[in-house]
Amino acid sequence: MTNELTIIAAAANNNVIGNNNKLIWHIPKDLKRFKELTLNHAVIMGRKTFESLPYPLPKRLNIVITRNNNYKINGIIVCKSIEEALSHCVNDSQPFIIGGGEIYTQTINLVDKIELTRVYKDYEGDAYFPEIPKEKFELVKKETNEFNADEKIIYSFLTYKKK
Repeated sequence: MTNELTIIAAAANNNVIGNNNKLIWHIPKDLKRFKELTLNHAVIMGRKTFESLPYPLPKRLNIVITRNNNYKINGIIVCKSIEEALSHCVNDSQPFIIGGGEIYTQTINLVDKIELTRVYKDYEGDAYFPEIPKEKFELVKKETNEFNADEKIIYSFLTYKKK
């Protein structure tokens, strides 16, 4: 089986993805898209990303990468490296890398696809999405949306594929 290893992320114009281990914006359509795309697939994440979630993501194989040898949580697979995490995904047609910044940086040159929600505004934060290597990826789909909450947020769903 061929896997299509995919990064899924939401990033501001300045590539901020989070602050104090929390998402900065709440865009329901983005959350719905995340759920639809990742359902019934493996989701690979760093420990901090996992701890920012209220619980393991249902109907997904939750894989957490950490250097902490004593880290154990019921219902998730704990791994020491990206390679070990990927070894649990051999039967998954599309495992997803879901964060955070350090994991995205370690995997951006390994993935086949990037599903990025680009929020067209700069935000303050302490976690960042890496620059997409334009020589390796091409934009194949773009869907622009608008969300009116406390502030008007304009964003696009961008799909990049490895060239």
